[in-house]
Amino acid sequence: MKTKRPIRSFVFLFLFLVVAFSIVTFTRQNQTLASNTEAKGCVFLTVMGQERSDSDFIYNTTANVKTSIDNGLTWIAKAQQNNGGWGAGTNMRQDIIDPHAVKTDPATTAMVCMALQRSGNTLAKGEYSKQLGKGLEYLLDCVEKSATTTSTNITEETGTQIQVKLGGNIDVILTSQFLSNVLEIVKDNAKLKTRVEKCQDICVSKIQKAQESNGSFKSSGWAGVLQSSFATNALEAAQSNGAKVDDKALEKAREYQKSNFDSDNGNVNTAAGAGVVLYSVTSSNRAASQDARKVNEAVEKAKKEGKLAQNAPVTTDNLEKIGYDKDAAKKATNAYKVYNSTKSVAQDQKVMSGFGNNGGEEFLSYLQTGESMIIGKDTDWKKWYENISGHLISIKNEDGSWSGHHCITSPVFCTATCVLILTVNNDIDKLTAIGKTK
Repeated sequence: MKTKRPIRSFVFLFLFLVVAFSIVTFTRQNQTLASNTEAKGCVFLTVMGQERSDSDFIYNTTANVKTSIDNGLTWIAKAQQNNGGWGAGTNMRQDIIDPHAVKTDPATTAMVCMALQRSGNTLAKGEYSKQLGKGLEYLLDCVEKSATTTSTNITEETGTQIQVKLGGNIDVILTSQFLSNVLEIVKDNAKLKTRVEKCQDICVSKIQKAQESNGSFKSSGWAGVLQSSFATNALEAAQSNGAKVDDKALEKAREYQKSNFDSDNGNVNTAAGAGVVLYSVTSSNRAASQDARKVNEAVEKAKKEGKLAQNAPVTTDNLEKIGYDKDAAKKATNAYKVYNSTKSVAQDQKVMSGFGNNGGEEFLSYLQTGESMIIGKDTDWKKWYENISGHLISIKNEDGSWSGHHCITSPVFCTATCVLILTVNNDIDKLTAIGKTK
């Protein structure tokens, strides 16, 4: 009986040491993880819950998604050329897939730079900060050299994969989009910030000069509806960052995109989309996302204030009841219907197959859907992300890159676009801010 107390004390001491050891080990592992994340430039701040953002768009990224992103970034960083740019190659020589055996072009470089930035890199921090800085310098140089020309593009290169498939002015459009994004990380460098803003003004001017009377944009390629859609996106982003954008030009661009889908009968105009429903509906969806969000927020506010019944749908009559004039109510209702209808169509498995297999245009369309849902503050976003992330992981190449199987096949362009898709919720605040633009 006298031996029980020492034994019991020993057991308690042993358990105490086990628990203490576990706590210390767990703490060290967390410190190591934090250190590794810091080293990569905090790639997943929003995704991992380290930044304050809309909780509806915070997604706990799975290990295989994170690995796919990391591998894609590693591959694409190695594809950078000595002049700081990246290239997709010409449409005539799509058999050349070596990223160092093609000429660089602004459109591809802009997409890569946006992928690097969205993945958490800045000009001062992040594993790929140097690559991002060289890419920015390459693009600024392209824009500045084009300032004295009458061209609506910023490069003398012609016949690239991206131009032929999307449109002859796609370089200035995607560069403008990137310059809007990069403003947030150059704000403390007055000289560089001024340079970026001047280049953005040049880009906006060129984009607006290329607009057709119907709201589309000149030099359309095989899937020109996507060029027009990204031009609209670029003008929206530029405006939200203080650039002088013609409100009428932007509205005309949005209306053109929305007009490709008839919300009453579901018919899709694919004439400018190479006959592919996916390209047209995602473009219409993106153009309607901002207006749809405004309508939804106005109706929800009216319900809280008792001006509308809790089950009141979005209709022209209901919008008139809460202060819209007749024309505005009709226009807003159509935008709301276009957004919700195209959102459903764009996620239909048959439509998502696009041309039948994966090309750069499909990846761009997926990107538009995801960004549209965040801009519109659409809580169905998580379902979309789970679906598309699984799809992208299943089709990546063994070396960590992605390639297209038709049209835009460039592994550089496709990898950049896929990384942008997989990291889309890192830009929650930026995208939702676009949705607030008047």
